[in-house]
Amino acid sequence: MRGKLFDPRRAGASPRHAQIYGRYQVVYTVVEFAAAVAFVIGSVFFFSDSLALPADWLFLVGSILFAVRPTVSVLREAHLARLPLPGDDPHGSSRRGTDRHTTAQQVATAERPR
Repeated sequence: MRGKLFDPRRAGASPRHAQIYGRYQVVYTVVEFAAAVAFVIGSVFFFSDSLALPADWLFLVGSILFAVRPTVSVLREAHLARLPLPGDDPHGSSRRGTDRHTTAQQVATAERPR
Protein backbone atom coordinates (compact mmCIF):
# COMPACT_ATOMS: atom_id res chain seq x y z
CA MET A 1 0.00 0.00 0.00
CA ARG A 2 3.00 2.31 0.28
CA GLY A 3 2.93 4.97 -2.40
CA LYS A 4 -0.82 4.97 -3.07
CA LEU A 5 -2.30 8.47 -3.07
CA PHE A 6 -5.67 9.38 -1.54
CA ASP A 7 -6.03 6.27 0.59
CA PRO A 8 -8.28 7.35 3.48
CA ARG A 9 -6.59 4.88 5.86
CA ARG A 10 -3.33 6.83 5.72
CA ALA A 11 -4.59 9.86 7.68
CA GLY A 12 -4.72 7.93 10.94
CA ALA A 13 -2.39 5.04 10.21
CA SER A 14 0.00 6.12 12.98
CA PRO A 15 0.47 9.10 15.31
CA ARG A 16 3.02 10.52 12.83
CA HIS A 17 0.55 10.17 9.94
CA ALA A 18 -2.15 11.91 11.99
CA GLN A 19 0.23 14.73 12.95
CA ILE A 20 1.24 15.39 9.35
CA TYR A 21 -2.35 15.14 8.14
CA GLY A 22 -3.39 17.67 10.79
CA ARG A 23 -0.71 20.16 9.77
CA TYR A 24 -1.71 20.04 6.14
CA GLN A 25 -5.36 20.34 7.14
CA VAL A 26 -4.57 23.58 8.99
CA VAL A 27 -2.85 24.98 5.88
CA TYR A 28 -5.76 23.85 3.70
CA THR A 29 -8.29 25.50 6.03
CA VAL A 30 -6.36 28.79 6.20
CA VAL A 31 -6.12 28.89 2.39
CA GLU A 32 -9.82 28.11 2.03
CA PHE A 33 -10.81 30.72 4.61
CA ALA A 34 -8.57 33.39 3.01
CA ALA A 35 -10.11 32.67 -0.40
CA ALA A 36 -13.62 33.01 1.00
CA VAL A 37 -12.74 36.30 2.73
CA ALA A 38 -11.23 37.66 -0.49
CA PHE A 39 -14.40 36.82 -2.41
CA VAL A 40 -16.73 38.28 0.22
CA ILE A 41 -14.77 41.53 0.52
CA GLY A 42 -14.43 41.70 -3.28
CA SER A 43 -18.20 41.28 -3.61
CA VAL A 44 -18.85 44.09 -1.15
CA PHE A 45 -16.35 46.32 -2.95
CA PHE A 46 -18.34 45.93 -6.17
CA PHE A 47 -21.16 47.98 -4.59
CA SER A 48 -18.94 51.03 -5.05
CA ASP A 49 -17.64 52.04 -8.47
CA SER A 50 -14.52 53.52 -6.89
CA LEU A 51 -13.59 50.12 -5.40
CA ALA A 52 -14.05 48.11 -8.60
CA LEU A 53 -10.30 47.72 -9.22
CA PRO A 54 -9.53 46.41 -5.69
CA ALA A 55 -12.58 44.14 -6.05
CA ASP A 56 -11.12 42.69 -9.26
CA TRP A 57 -7.82 42.05 -7.48
CA LEU A 58 -9.57 40.38 -4.55
CA PHE A 59 -11.41 38.10 -6.96
CA LEU A 60 -8.12 37.21 -8.62
CA VAL A 61 -6.48 36.50 -5.25
CA GLY A 62 -9.47 34.41 -4.19
CA SER A 63 -9.31 32.44 -7.43
CA ILE A 64 -5.59 31.77 -6.98
CA LEU A 65 -6.19 30.64 -3.40
CA PHE A 66 -8.92 28.26 -4.57
CA ALA A 67 -6.37 26.83 -7.03
CA VAL A 68 -3.91 26.34 -4.15
CA ARG A 69 -6.37 24.12 -2.22
CA PRO A 70 -6.01 20.99 -4.37
CA THR A 71 -2.26 21.58 -4.46
CA VAL A 72 -2.17 21.39 -0.66
CA SER A 73 -4.19 18.16 -0.81
CA VAL A 74 -1.86 16.55 -3.35
CA LEU A 75 1.23 17.61 -1.37
CA ARG A 76 -0.33 16.15 1.81
CA GLU A 77 -1.11 12.86 0.11
CA ALA A 78 2.35 12.62 -1.44
CA HIS A 79 3.92 13.29 1.97
CA LEU A 80 1.75 10.64 3.65
CA ALA A 81 2.44 8.14 0.87
CA ARG A 82 6.20 8.44 1.49
CA LEU A 83 5.79 7.45 5.14
CA PRO A 84 5.98 3.76 6.00
CA LEU A 85 2.79 2.26 7.34
CA PRO A 86 2.79 0.37 10.63
CA GLY A 87 3.77 -3.21 9.85
CA ASP A 88 5.56 -2.38 6.60
CA ASP A 89 8.93 -4.05 6.17
CA PRO A 90 11.40 -1.22 5.47
CA HIS A 91 13.62 -3.66 3.52
CA GLY A 92 10.93 -4.98 1.20
CA SER A 93 8.83 -8.10 1.31
CA SER A 94 11.40 -10.40 -0.33
CA ARG A 95 13.90 -10.33 2.55
CA ARG A 96 14.79 -13.89 3.57
CA GLY A 97 11.89 -15.14 1.54
CA THR A 98 9.36 -13.79 4.03
CA ASP A 99 6.53 -11.41 3.48
CA ARG A 100 5.48 -8.61 5.80
CA HIS A 101 2.93 -10.86 7.49
CA THR A 102 5.55 -13.34 8.69
CA THR A 103 6.09 -13.04 12.43
CA ALA A 104 9.45 -12.94 14.15
CA GLN A 105 8.64 -16.34 15.73
CA GLN A 106 8.06 -17.87 12.29
CA VAL A 107 11.38 -16.51 11.04
CA ALA A 108 13.25 -17.75 14.14
CA THR A 109 11.69 -21.21 13.82
CA ALA A 110 12.59 -21.42 10.12
CA GLU A 111 16.22 -20.42 10.79
CA ARG A 112 16.89 -23.01 13.54
CA PRO A 113 19.46 -25.65 12.60
CA ARG A 114 17.94 -29.11 12.23
